[in-house]
Amino acid sequence: MIARTLRVAGGFVALVRTGLIVGLVIAALIYPMVALTGAGVKRGTDALATPVGALRSSLPAQTSHVYAADGTTLLAQFYEEYRTYTTLKTISPNIQKAIVAAEDARFWEHHGVDFKGVARAFVANQKAGAVSQGASTLTMQYVRNVLRDSADTPAEVSEATEQTGARKLREMKLAIELEKHMSKTEILERYLNVAYFGHRAYGVLAAAEVYFSKRPADLTVPEAALLAGLVQAPSSYDPAAGASAATVRRDYVIDRMADLGYLDAAAASAARATPIALKLSEPPNDCLATQPGWGFFCAMFRSWWSNQPGLGATSDERLDKLRRGGYTVVTSLDPRIQAVAQAQVLKREKTRSAYALGQVAVEPGTGLIRAMAVNRTYSLDRASNGPHSDPRQRKRLRGNYPNTVNPLLGGGDMAGYQAGSTFKMFTLLAALEQGMPLSTAIDSPKTFVSKYKTGRDSPARCGVDSWCPSNASNSMTGRQTMWSGFGKSVNTFFVQLEQRVGAESAVRMAERLGLHWRTGIDRLQASPAKAKTWGAFTLGVADTTPLEMAGAFATVAADGIHCEPIPVTSIRQVDGTEATDAAGVPVAAPRCARVLSPDVARGAVDAARCVTGFKAATGDCGGWGTASKVYPTVRRPVAGKSGTTDDNRAAWFVGMTPGLTIAGFIADPDNPLHRVGSANAGKPRETVAETLRDALTGTAVRQFTPPSTTIAYGANAKPRAFKPRR
Repeated sequence: MIARTLRVAGGFVALVRTGLIVGLVIAALIYPMVALTGAGVKRGTDALATPVGALRSSLPAQTSHVYAADGTTLLAQFYEEYRTYTTLKTISPNIQKAIVAAEDARFWEHHGVDFKGVARAFVANQKAGAVSQGASTLTMQYVRNVLRDSADTPAEVSEATEQTGARKLREMKLAIELEKHMSKTEILERYLNVAYFGHRAYGVLAAAEVYFSKRPADLTVPEAALLAGLVQAPSSYDPAAGASAATVRRDYVIDRMADLGYLDAAAASAARATPIALKLSEPPNDCLATQPGWGFFCAMFRSWWSNQPGLGATSDERLDKLRRGGYTVVTSLDPRIQAVAQAQVLKREKTRSAYALGQVAVEPGTGLIRAMAVNRTYSLDRASNGPHSDPRQRKRLRGNYPNTVNPLLGGGDMAGYQAGSTFKMFTLLAALEQGMPLSTAIDSPKTFVSKYKTGRDSPARCGVDSWCPSNASNSMTGRQTMWSGFGKSVNTFFVQLEQRVGAESAVRMAERLGLHWRTGIDRLQASPAKAKTWGAFTLGVADTTPLEMAGAFATVAADGIHCEPIPVTSIRQVDGTEATDAAGVPVAAPRCARVLSPDVARGAVDAARCVTGFKAATGDCGGWGTASKVYPTVRRPVAGKSGTTDDNRAAWFVGMTPGLTIAGFIADPDNPLHRVGSANAGKPRETVAETLRDALTGTAVRQFTPPSTTIAYGANAKPRAFKPRR
């Protein structure tokens, strides 16, 4: 029977290479239990239209690797199938020989279809009355894997893997055609990169790493035989589940290697005598497996990626590319600065605190996000979290501390937090841009009666006909300039200054510097119809994030160049080329534009120096500032702005140097009404100051450029030279 079948099959070889009918017969012989109906023949015929070129050019889904700014420290991996393509020269000959011995002993002899194997499978299947052998060569298996991996719909996946004669015919025809265009070594290399070895390991590089924590070049004979044996049935022969079945299968592969002359008797005996010794590793995936403290940056990077048009038409398509595209991404995260930022946060607020203390560092002039730190653990496990700080939620929800994946620092869908007096920066810039000098003086009473509700300067009743902001203390009362008003954070000065420039000008200034309105009320207030009457805007009643505020203040520190905060420096595709958008611009390129004149930005920095105790280069700060200990801590030129909201519900400090800007805050993300209190209000200031000091240690001291006389004292002022304070 076998000889007769071999003669028949051998006579069909030439016809199969050029015709369809014989292929159908062979498929029917191999699958006697799966008859080809007319519909099956049509599907098989249609399938032959698959271009061989697509099989040659197709690369399997690969893992994307994301690194820190040093280009070597792994930050995260993203994959749907854990696989990294590797060339045959980096793969041990042991696994090359083992896979041939286990799966296709005549691989080097046949032309895509092993007709001796076909005959053998026919006999076995006839005896079994079912499909017990499939006679698939490595080439056919490669074709099947590529068709499966390139499928766009569940139906296409099913068609690529279903047990039908039509599918088998398609594989045979394509395998024969493929071997006309690809060498055996090319096919073997491709196969070793698509085969599934269990434990989410696709390809031999992943398998060597997962099972033995080594590179494929270093696989020994018994290790290679074990891996090769897994391909047939990864779950059945899983060595992690039990050594018995895995050992039997491994030894079978070793024997086959010996039969084929790949091993001599002594080497085969030694390999069989070697006990299975696994060194299992779990390949990290997505942001939950990042280094401690890095998860929030990773999640922000993932969110940023999903919003880049240059990486795909839709968010889902972009994320799919990240998980399958084999990108090599170098991010902006500086491991040293991140470590400093995280240590300073945890120094002042423990993870099991309802208050979130966090900070974001951005580099002026590039927008590169150098650190994102918060006193939380990036984790989905909320089982041991503390009680919810909102009494209305406490009975049904746990709090989001210490574990959470909420984007507390920005870059996600959270609205953020009110930022208090840090928003005075936008009013200051609007005034300077409209030609008001830093020396502009305004009488600032303890309480000011605003005109924004009625249009009159002195309505009768505060809180009914008007809005009446007050200063935090009597020491702020009196005649103030922009230097002293900003340094002391005088509310009644800035409400009047905002009235002069127009509230809408301050709102639009914030937008130019990168702020977005994240709540319905903020979007309404910022609308053209309402912005001109948003008097409280200058006091920071809108929600924002540390990421946005760091980017906004970095614009000022960079002489008015706004750079969109960006988490990457390089995105390389699997072929090594830089990922670009439709216009050919690298997706990782800085997105910078001038939004302020250098002189206006320098004027704002000069006023912000009054806050930190560094003192202005061009004017009088009025004796003190709200964060006067920052300069003695940082010990280099530094400016900034502190901010608190009503009843100390949140507190902020944004510090800027020419080389680094950091925005820090403390608030309760679960319950905005939960006050941080005056005892905690200074923590952002202290955290940012010490982070700037330590992060900049060892770097050159850079000076701020003083503004012109015109910005300081007006267009008619006599020119003078200002010496920078060191």
